[in-house]
Amino acid sequence: MNSSDTTTTTTTFNHHSSYSYSSSPPSSSSSPPTLPPSTPPPLVLSPCAACKILRRRCVDKCVLAPYFPPNEPLKFTTAHRVFGASNIIKFLQELPESQRADAVSSMVYEANARIRDPVYGCAGAICHLQKQVGELQAELARARAELVNMQAQQSNLVAIICMEMAKSQQYCAVPPIHSSESSPDRALFESDSFLLDDANLSSVWEESLWT
Repeated sequence: MNSSDTTTTTTTFNHHSSYSYSSSPPSSSSSPPTLPPSTPPPLVLSPCAACKILRRRCVDKCVLAPYFPPNEPLKFTTAHRVFGASNIIKFLQELPESQRADAVSSMVYEANARIRDPVYGCAGAICHLQKQVGELQAELARARAELVNMQAQQSNLVAIICMEMAKSQQYCAVPPIHSSESSPDRALFESDSFLLDDANLSSVWEESLWT
């Protein structure tokens, strides 16, 4: 009796378990598993060119970092060679942040000029530029004088052309004198010449008679 009950209970459990497994949805239709969010790579901060050259630790609020990036070491090397790191830091701390970038550019330019010309430095470059400006101003003044002269010549030429055109139009307006028309002056001149010819002929005739 006990063995049969046990067998019946086992069969019933197996039947229910197989039914529950068959009624469950297949694993292929389930949603794919979500991957965990990828963590961004750690941000590695490189020291600025000034701190790298000076071999010191670059802090978060480094005064030189915004103006001397790590990819431009020659910029700080040139300025440091002429002014020195302490003077550069002192200059930047005395200025407001809005003027520091221009100050750094000016220091780098002056340092390059001092390296190229140790005697005159930036003053030599300024004198050379002023000389070029003076030469260009003189050339501009000569060009303006030539322009004024050419404009005067053009105006004189236009005036002469206008006068010649007015004269030609005046000559065309006067009617020509025809040869068939005889004026009183011309008739008087012809009569005088005729009388003169008769007197000459009479004198010649008298001379021939006496001879």
